[in-house]
Amino acid sequence: MNYNISLFFPCYNEEDNIETTVKKALDVLRSLTDTFEIIVVDDGSRDQTEKIVKSLIKEEKRIKLIQHPRNRGYGAVLRTGLKNARYDLICFTDADGQFDFSQIKKMLPLINDSDVVIGYRKKRRDSFHRLVNAKIYGLVIRLFFGLKVKDVDCGFKLFQKKVIDDIEIESQGALASAEILVKIKSKGYRIMEIGVDHFPRFAGKSTGANLRVIFKAAKELFRFFPKLFKLRLKNILKIV
Repeated sequence: MNYNISLFFPCYNEEDNIETTVKKALDVLRSLTDTFEIIVVDDGSRDQTEKIVKSLIKEEKRIKLIQHPRNRGYGAVLRTGLKNARYDLICFTDADGQFDFSQIKKMLPLINDSDVVIGYRKKRRDSFHRLVNAKIYGLVIRLFFGLKVKDVDCGFKLFQKKVIDDIEIESQGALASAEILVKIKSKGYRIMEIGVDHFPRFAGKSTGANLRVIFKAAKELFRFFPKLFKLRLKNILKIV
């Protein structure tokens, strides 16, 4: 089957990883289809990320760079990447090399019978305190919004474009992944999960456990709670 794929990488200060990550993804996409694009969404990086990506663009015109003039947060990056993707299938994964993009080959057959395919990390290779934070956050999202997925924040997801065109993403920070899935579920789209490998970060620094990021996510959780909880009530009423 010939797939039309838009892949984007959320990216912030990934000069040590971005070239390897993009080149590996290029090899995979070239083996799957001729119709693809790779979008690097640079969220105000202050290192050499821009320079490296521009050098890659000279070699492959299907690579694109979209830059935020300042760091706006993970949700803003997802919104930019999703809304600028132009092909029928949209995938995003982390730019830090912790996922093996070749595993999209396992996800693509599933998208034929679903609207969204989301990965869950079979064995998450993160620090202990980040694992604890993720566990608590996942339980909160499940309790408040009824979102029963194994790994809400896994940075490896595949969507049919029609799904993305049907929702509005409002979160600026880390809540965005949960918001997207809650809204998708509320519209009755089919979500399928698949286990993916997760590798340690060998270079660069993650911002996911940064206190500023955590506080921003908590603030957004309270801000969007009424709206997202209302969606959960609608789902319950549909069942009843």
